[in-house]
Amino acid sequence: MNQELAKIFFEMARMLAADRVEFKPAAYRNAARSLADLEKDAALIYARGGLEALEEIPGVGQSIGKKIEEYIKTGRIAEYEKLKKRLPIDWEQLASVPGVGPKRAKVFFQKLGVRDLADLEAAARAGKIGRLPGFGQKSQENIVQGVEFRKKSFGRFLLGEILPQARALKADLASKKFFDKIEIAGSLRRQKETIGDIDILASGPAGKVNKAMDYFTVMPEVEKVWGKGLTKSSVRFKGGFNVDLRVVPAKSFGAALQYFTGSKEHNIELRRRAQDLGYKLSEYGLFKGEKMVAGDNEAEIYQKLGMAWITPEMRQGGGEIGAALAGDLPRAISRGALKGDLHCHSNWNGGHDGIDQIAAAAKALGYEYIGIADHTKFLKIENGLDEKKLARRNRIIDELNRKDPNFKILKGCEANILADGAIDIDDAVLAELDFAIAGIHSHMGLDKTKMTARLIKAMENPHVDIVSHPTGRLIGRRPEYEIDFEAICRAAAKTGTILEINADWRRLDLNAEHIRAAAKFGVKFAIGSDAHHIGHLPVVEFGLALARAGWAIADDIVNTYSWEKLKKFLKKRG
Repeated sequence: MNQELAKIFFEMARMLAADRVEFKPAAYRNAARSLADLEKDAALIYARGGLEALEEIPGVGQSIGKKIEEYIKTGRIAEYEKLKKRLPIDWEQLASVPGVGPKRAKVFFQKLGVRDLADLEAAARAGKIGRLPGFGQKSQENIVQGVEFRKKSFGRFLLGEILPQARALKADLASKKFFDKIEIAGSLRRQKETIGDIDILASGPAGKVNKAMDYFTVMPEVEKVWGKGLTKSSVRFKGGFNVDLRVVPAKSFGAALQYFTGSKEHNIELRRRAQDLGYKLSEYGLFKGEKMVAGDNEAEIYQKLGMAWITPEMRQGGGEIGAALAGDLPRAISRGALKGDLHCHSNWNGGHDGIDQIAAAAKALGYEYIGIADHTKFLKIENGLDEKKLARRNRIIDELNRKDPNFKILKGCEANILADGAIDIDDAVLAELDFAIAGIHSHMGLDKTKMTARLIKAMENPHVDIVSHPTGRLIGRRPEYEIDFEAICRAAAKTGTILEINADWRRLDLNAEHIRAAAKFGVKFAIGSDAHHIGHLPVVEFGLALARAGWAIADDIVNTYSWEKLKKFLKKRG
């Protein structure tokens, strides 16, 4: 239900923005983001605590809480239906195309009857968009390119959308005591950035399997049953994704989990290794002739083949087996390694929560420090702070730090890298901060030479410590900037600039390939949640998964350092 509500509130935000309504779009976006990241189902929260419990969800006040209550009770939200009747547009499709915001989508609907991606593409290819006032040939070409990019992503779901639902399904099935073992498998276990479907693997008493399949195929979330059997059932959930539930014998569970987790390339290489040692490896187990020598757990499979267990995120067929055999596989970074988060937005700009609330949430996560990185003045849509507002905010942080000397709130910002590479906040103010992040939030279509030079100039600023979301992608919605990534890495290493691993599952930027490439230049990274509400702080798990997939170790990630160690590493701040 959380994802359904998030989609509705995102659409309401877009429809209200199209009508140029102030304030409300931001409120609906904040609530939608919070619900999208929420692991506990909103209906369950309501059942246990009513409207008051819903209002405790970050970003959900009384008005939005009542709409959630209405949806839980009736399956609809009257205000949403009214807006949608007036603007019957597939907002999710159109908003996924770069350059097509709510106001433009409304113009396209009113002038050209564009309702969805197919309509938009037809209008653009027919030359109709270029003839509209305020548009032109370049805008039309960009839309055609954006549509092509978006079409490639159809049928895939973002990791952060699917993982909470898979975990909820696993927990539900586990609570029924059908199985002795149950795990998420497939690309979801590897935490790939986009997911085609959900694979659940289980083992348990034969007498309970039939009941398990009966229960699974009639769950309220199921809208279609593709097939039902004693070893495998396949369904489609209302969210539009498929789920496979496989049941295997207990003695084969580890072998099956390995088989249904690794990429095709990883599994081929592992089977080849087994053959070289005189074994046969399949989803049923590791065999020496007719005798099974391993199969009930994964670690034993890898051990018998002469290597340590490989963390799922690394099982991509990118040299991990050779490295494991040589004993050179990096030690996977754990969640407990992080000492803090350097990329959090407070209610001083586009965030939802006060600095004291963010600090309390960070302490609850076991952090030693938290970095408040509010947007700066160029980003007016997020109420970016100018020099005077930053100074006032910093005084508040100093007061909070005096009250609790055992926890450190760091004064930072996420400044804007302007088109020429300059930073939108005075150097003297940046120098007074504990750290400074800088990121690109405009002019994203510059050519490769200009964009690369722009980023390098920003990194050469002696007060810029971290570059946020360095390649600028939004998964399935906006491609990476055109940049010379090797040149960026060389500049980062030379200037001592940290590159962010942005853990927001809509970005996941840098990706695993970039991390491996940058690490070869000695570049350091910071895993940042980019949180705009406290419920978003735990998304660092996706950044940790990226770090593991990119073979980064704890020492490569600067927010595994204590504040004293980190301070010495930052530019001219130690």
